[in-house]
Amino acid sequence: MDVIRLLSDSIANQIAAGEVVQRPASVVKELLENSIDAKATSIQLIIKESGKILIQVIDNGQGMSPTDARMCFERHATSKIKESADLFNIRTMGFRGEALASIAAVAQVELKTKRVDDELATIIKIEGSEVKSQEFTQSPQGTNLAIKNLFFNVPARRNFLKSNPVEMKHIIEEFQRIALAHPEVQFSLFHNEIEIYNLPEAKLSKRIVDVLDKSYRDQLAQCQIDSSFIKINGYVGNPQTAKKARGEQYFFVNKRFIKSSYLHHAVTGAFESTIPQGSHPFYALFIEIDPSHIDINIHPTKTEIKFDDEKAIYAILRSAVKQAIGVYNLTPSIDFEADINIANFINQKPPLSNFDSQNIRPDARAAISSFEREPRSLGEINEKNNRGNWEKLFEGFGSKINHDEDETQQVIFSSKANRVEDLVQLPKDGSDINAIQVHFQYIITQVKSGLMLIDQQHAYERIFYEKYLKEINTHPNASQQLLFPKTVTLTAIDYAMSFEIIDMIRNIGFNVEEFGQNTYLINGVPSQFMDEDEGVLFKSIIEQYKINENNQKVDKKEALAKTLAKRNASKMAKSLSKLEISSLINQLFETSMPSVSPDGKPVMSILSLEKIANLLLN
Repeated sequence: MDVIRLLSDSIANQIAAGEVVQRPASVVKELLENSIDAKATSIQLIIKESGKILIQVIDNGQGMSPTDARMCFERHATSKIKESADLFNIRTMGFRGEALASIAAVAQVELKTKRVDDELATIIKIEGSEVKSQEFTQSPQGTNLAIKNLFFNVPARRNFLKSNPVEMKHIIEEFQRIALAHPEVQFSLFHNEIEIYNLPEAKLSKRIVDVLDKSYRDQLAQCQIDSSFIKINGYVGNPQTAKKARGEQYFFVNKRFIKSSYLHHAVTGAFESTIPQGSHPFYALFIEIDPSHIDINIHPTKTEIKFDDEKAIYAILRSAVKQAIGVYNLTPSIDFEADINIANFINQKPPLSNFDSQNIRPDARAAISSFEREPRSLGEINEKNNRGNWEKLFEGFGSKINHDEDETQQVIFSSKANRVEDLVQLPKDGSDINAIQVHFQYIITQVKSGLMLIDQQHAYERIFYEKYLKEINTHPNASQQLLFPKTVTLTAIDYAMSFEIIDMIRNIGFNVEEFGQNTYLINGVPSQFMDEDEGVLFKSIIEQYKINENNQKVDKKEALAKTLAKRNASKMAKSLSKLEISSLINQLFETSMPSVSPDGKPVMSILSLEKIANLLLN
């Protein structure tokens, strides 16, 4: 008996939806791109319950005929391409003809559409790929597409969706990308009948400020290069405003948002030695290139692109960004206390030195050579500013204790052979403590087998982490009330993310309440943070929480506790009295895991007498 059979269209569409429709944000992306392709000048996005109940896009585009309105929900039905050669000349956002069919397979869909010359609009209702009705109705020009109860017929997929704040964060990210790519289009976004964005038609620089944050107004530098091979336009941010968390880096190729670690490396390479290690600069860069030089038919989400000459794109992009930094004098003075290779920084070789020019297309090579002729050495730009900083190189000069495993041995506190009481005597006060502090970074104390080296920063992180985790898990902590309450306005993404942890933030002593669009009113803060700016503190907690959430698969409570512990521990890089050193050691050994920080970094190591003797003999 034959066992292979053709799947029904409804099942095939549900399978395709697994790639195209991953979450509500995927639907938002596809619908907004369709409105852009329809040449809409005004687009409204309406969301309810983070897209789980309703995703509605209303535009004033070209609209569709009754036949096209029915046909657009069929698989591989599209007006964007007709033959295989068109795949390498794509200038529209969509072209695969899968999105609407996939969406209709897992949701309840209602479409209203009308062309400018039509007397009546067409309305179609579909549930799970099944057309329920098609009629004529009254509607303005354009398309009104409502996606209701996403994954209503695939409950397993619905159960895999994240919480409302997380899903809303992803929706806002997709909205921002489309809005940045098309500043000539008016956009608005409503969530649960509350206006999140109302973006009028504007220039790119104003659109960046309106979409992201008003603070970008004074930190943007234009990046622009025009050649026969490629055109690059956009803005980069001031190196001093680089953030630890990623998320505000945007590449657009022919106005299509893409993700490319290769091109990201080109931009960060241009910022080399101007931003702290692990930080990420802001950029919104638009690449215009002949579609014949790229292939966007790589993945259903269309966020990956292949270039026929990636090396040339890399080199030109890196030069363009470096020139923007230099021309606008955004490079900060070198901090010689930081870990910077000064010689390499000042004597940077041309960016193409790492590439084989014979492998680059002739038209690209000509474009590159014109940029190489222009001097843009960051060392030359800031040579005068940096002369006065040489003295700082020798301030507080000293070497850090080596934590190499060959010279030290770590303590395993779970072993009975290494019990705390056998390793170190813990004094009750600081009067007779046998410990010293080195460079405000390390504590050295005597133990039976030799010397114990304690990393002061990591020790405080462990202590504060367990303190905050306990407060978050128990009951609200006491709050120090402010004499004058302070308002703090977050970005739309940060505001959506804040709902994930706002109750936990209140538990540790913050007295905050919602106060209008993307705004909180701070009435009180924990007593240990009273000496800090309340608004900056609140924003930094949200920012650091995003870093912990993205980099580590940890519980939300643990992520917040790590955030607060890192911030509070950073203030403890100071001189400690004997009593404070004693208190630090006692509190450290009272924690559950004194040997490692919350991030898994070693807090202490034992340098045995034998190792010390070997060091002296060598």
